[in-house]
Amino acid sequence: MYASDSVPDDLERTAFRRAEKKYKLYYQDTYRTPKKKKQPKPVDLSEVLDFKSVQELYDQKAELPSGIFPVRCGLDRPVYAIENRPGFYFILGALTIEQQCQWIQESLTSFPQPPNRTNHNAFYGPINDLFIAAKERKVLLAEENSNYEYNPSITTRDAQAWKFCEEHEASSKGNSCKSISASVLLRKLRWSTLGLQFDWSKRNYDISLPHKKIPETLCQLAKKLAAPAMPLGEDFQPEAAIVNYFGLGDMLGGHLDDMEADWSKPIVSMSLGCKAIFLLGGKLREDPPLAMFLRSGDVVLMAGEARECFHGVPRIFTDAENAEILPLEQQLSHEDDSSFLEYIQTSRININIRQVF
Repeated sequence: MYASDSVPDDLERTAFRRAEKKYKLYYQDTYRTPKKKKQPKPVDLSEVLDFKSVQELYDQKAELPSGIFPVRCGLDRPVYAIENRPGFYFILGALTIEQQCQWIQESLTSFPQPPNRTNHNAFYGPINDLFIAAKERKVLLAEENSNYEYNPSITTRDAQAWKFCEEHEASSKGNSCKSISASVLLRKLRWSTLGLQFDWSKRNYDISLPHKKIPETLCQLAKKLAAPAMPLGEDFQPEAAIVNYFGLGDMLGGHLDDMEADWSKPIVSMSLGCKAIFLLGGKLREDPPLAMFLRSGDVVLMAGEARECFHGVPRIFTDAENAEILPLEQQLSHEDDSSFLEYIQTSRININIRQVF
């Protein structure tokens, strides 16, 4: 009787939010069969742009979907642009399998190392060698009688509130000390920052924070990949990077990357690991976004007007059928790489490289 007075949930959401909801991971109702593994609800992927299929069509028939066009820029990989999203470029399979494995390993071992900051800093302070500790099944233990509060200016050497120890040592403390396993911390790693450090609370770059420069090899790679989106005669200068880590069910909500000084310079976004859906919206959240697949090795550039477009990642695929990481699994099949393989089989890593000034 009151139906005419109610507003459907979808009408209260923006077009971008509706797209996020459409592709987000939801599970089927299994409360009646608790012993069964949760099953994802089916999702309609028919409207998701697949640049891999675009390239196959172009190779076979020299045809392209309406609004998609190739970019000639000197790179040895296919580069595509979208007519109604100027400044957006998609580089298909930009990274070799060796490069993918290299940056997966660096993202898990080197990039979260202090003085680089991660989402764990606010509570635990700087954490050294998290990936190694997880591999060795260690536990992060709060030291007794510690009143330490994290201060971003405190170095690792001065922060002694938490330390890694063996499982049996943590067990012997009982409930008297706070503890968390390194493997859980690794799975809860959401971001790390390279180069100039981004202050998430203030949403700006804090040049006073201690930091390491972005590795030169990564800088040179980013400069090469940025070329299609760069103003004529200028070179990309990598000064900061944010590394995002995604697990099953994780998403990155619609947002703008708008804290850099010069939007004519691109963000260079490298995808590693499990396949994802990327949403590229317009300048308003009410603008319907375009959904596209991102596979391991793909690179996206956003410069100029594209920097004003809302974008996000509503879904990653970790099942064998849709993750599409067989080349990675084969490359990381050596016993020494087993920990990296175990992680990336259910994860996605995204490295976003920026010119700040």
